[in-house]
Amino acid sequence: MSAHDTSGRLDEAFERLHTCGPEFRGWLSNHAPMVVEALAAHGQAGAVHRWLDLYSDRLEEFPAPTERVTDTNWQQALGDPRRAADWIAYFSRALDDRPWRDVLAEWWPRLLPGLYAAATHGVIRAGHAVRALEAEENAPRRAELAQALGYWAARHLPVSGLRTLPGAASAAQSLDLVPGIDPPEGGYLTRLAAVRRLPLWADEVSDADTAKERLTELVRAATHRYATHGHGEETMLVHAATAPNAVLRTLDSLPRELWAPSLHAAWTASAAVTAMYATAPPVDYAPPARLTAQEVVERALAHGDEHVIKLTDTALDIGDDRALASAQRAIELSRPLV
Repeated sequence: MSAHDTSGRLDEAFERLHTCGPEFRGWLSNHAPMVVEALAAHGQAGAVHRWLDLYSDRLEEFPAPTERVTDTNWQQALGDPRRAADWIAYFSRALDDRPWRDVLAEWWPRLLPGLYAAATHGVIRAGHAVRALEAEENAPRRAELAQALGYWAARHLPVSGLRTLPGAASAAQSLDLVPGIDPPEGGYLTRLAAVRRLPLWADEVSDADTAKERLTELVRAATHRYATHGHGEETMLVHAATAPNAVLRTLDSLPRELWAPSLHAAWTASAAVTAMYATAPPVDYAPPARLTAQEVVERALAHGDEHVIKLTDTALDIGDDRALASAQRAIELSRPLV
């Protein structure tokens, strides 16, 4: 289902949020822009301000600028979280001067190696911004893309030195082959540093259409897998599905030559999150009742947790019963916002 907001409520929410910083409590990502876009995309635009009021204690002031990012010094600023305001200002200028798809096409391959940035929230926020722009282009939505790309650039985090393991034919089977880190403890950066080996999957793909098909397969597999593995870490495992889905929903706005590299980056990120957090044995799971998409959306909104809403958003993109069951599983596992 999709009923993207045309009432202006989403744009009002973006304008309200653009006075706030991309993080809170020092390093946690501000999920509000992603959530309000997801709600608007699924017919819940009337709830965005009410949800924001509940989330408001996690909204902090916009960070202070330090030094202007330019076309000649950007490489020195890449990955410096102190430069978030500088990066957002850079992309704001770029999007004022050039079509947003041109800016995205230039910066996507530069940012893609740092997909792990901010626990993948940079690319996730960018994916939501792109969907909003594809639905309707206007100033608040261009500003949201600037915020998203700026945050991604400031937190840009490449990972190298991973050893490859044999994969399997399908994304689901390859995710099953991902070895968990040992020991499975610590915060995101500690766990990411402990990822040493990941199976290869779809590494031979170079054709754009095939890349899109395989990326769709990956999003479906990771979403389905949450139902049986989400209990291992109910919040962080959401990103094994939502990060590749953010890449998938951006593909049609990008040049086709970027589709295959996007698939490969998305697989590595999804597999890394799986290695970091899917360390508990799987369980059988069946939802208490067969739910419609509308019922799942309403339950997720009533629950309120930002990750529940975002996984529900991805589950609705997949649209099958197993995906909706994963959304229901997230509702059961996660702590409500209120």
